[in-house]
Amino acid sequence: MPSVPEPAEYRPETPITELAAWLGDPVEAAAFPKAELRFRNDRWAAAVGLDGLSDEAWVRHFGRFEPLPDNLPQPLALRYHGHQFRTYNPDLGDGRGFLFAQLRDGENRLLDLGTKGSGQTPWSRDGDGRLTLKGGVREILATEMLEALGVYTSKTFSIVETGEELTRGDEPSPTRSSVMTRLSHGHIRIGTFQRLLALEEQEQMEALVDYCLEQFPGPPPPEDAPGRDEPAVRLMHLVVERLADLAASWMVAGFVHGVLNTDNMNISGESFDYGPWRFLPKWEPGFTAAYFDHAGLYAFGRQPEALHWNCGQFAIALRLLADAPPLIAAMERFGPLYMEAVGRRWCWRLGVESRGVEDDGKLVGACEAAMADSGEQPDAFFYRNRAGRGSEGDLADILAGYRKVEDSHPYWEENAPESMLIDEVEAIWSAIDERDDWQPLQDKVERLRRMGEAHGPAPAPSGHKA
Repeated sequence: MPSVPEPAEYRPETPITELAAWLGDPVEAAAFPKAELRFRNDRWAAAVGLDGLSDEAWVRHFGRFEPLPDNLPQPLALRYHGHQFRTYNPDLGDGRGFLFAQLRDGENRLLDLGTKGSGQTPWSRDGDGRLTLKGGVREILATEMLEALGVYTSKTFSIVETGEELTRGDEPSPTRSSVMTRLSHGHIRIGTFQRLLALEEQEQMEALVDYCLEQFPGPPPPEDAPGRDEPAVRLMHLVVERLADLAASWMVAGFVHGVLNTDNMNISGESFDYGPWRFLPKWEPGFTAAYFDHAGLYAFGRQPEALHWNCGQFAIALRLLADAPPLIAAMERFGPLYMEAVGRRWCWRLGVESRGVEDDGKLVGACEAAMADSGEQPDAFFYRNRAGRGSEGDLADILAGYRKVEDSHPYWEENAPESMLIDEVEAIWSAIDERDDWQPLQDKVERLRRMGEAHGPAPAPSGHKA
């Protein structure tokens, strides 16, 4: 998605209904004690023609979940399986969320409005189907920071406080509750395909592949790719390309997602569903975000490996439709695509023009070594070395060979960059929790959007639309 969306008219369209009989279950939203609007993302509401809603109407749709005009008449809790920390789990699905609406933006992309914390569904198991208000605030901060750093991410669209006291074992309880609505480029996951493989539902998988190719289109596979005209192979190539770029974007942002299970992997390549995320306090490949990730499976430096592994599970699922060799050939592209994306995105964040994989790789290596030696926080490092202005030694020599981009935004003349370390996240939440003071959150969102304007849109992979 572009960093600054263009306003558009409201254009409802619900192609998901053609798959709904086997893709999900109709559900009802919980009846919350109250619905108090706490955050509305008018920047992205304008992109789908909903910025004109009054606060009262907004709460009716995104707190009480009254259907949007000419849209889904009832929410749909999606079904899927997944590997959770590489253990297969067939008892998954939308346990505290649902697909609420589908609509087109000004670029004719089909977007979903989905929820988190909207109540129990057939897939809730023993969960209460709720979201803490702190969890909603953290999702705002994660998505706003990632968007500003060029990551293809879902957008936190709305947060409504719901008036329930929730008990959680991993934070002070009871705590306040909320329901979140996210705007995203689809909710079809690798785990969606894994479920169809487990049930041997070939006809449904063929329909889902066609849906994904139509709604999340992309460039064709390379000319020499075996089986390139087969729909399942085409989709495999697109997912490999997208997840390689996603992994690179997280690494350049210094971001640790925390839970990279196959049910958290969007076929569109969009980052979403933020739980125990963190941004790096220093360049440390072994840094983990989830306290329960005892083995460091999803540590910062292992994120590319995790997404590559997840691509492998997608290939296994698609064996229901295609032979192994062309799917393996698509998988083998992940490494080179990832290296190209890291170099391209690294140069973008440093404010220089890419010189190709080999030269960019040397630049990345020099930067990583400098950060590891100094212990400098990554946001500060990129800011100080923007266009080589504060570089020294070998790094200065390497950057001298790069063409600088034009940096006229006043953000680049400030004393320090924006960052999103855990202490600030906790301080923003404490202001809300202790004094019901939402101003620090509002101020942070404004500053992050300003940083995003200064960076501009991240460069897209070759052959892809930005």
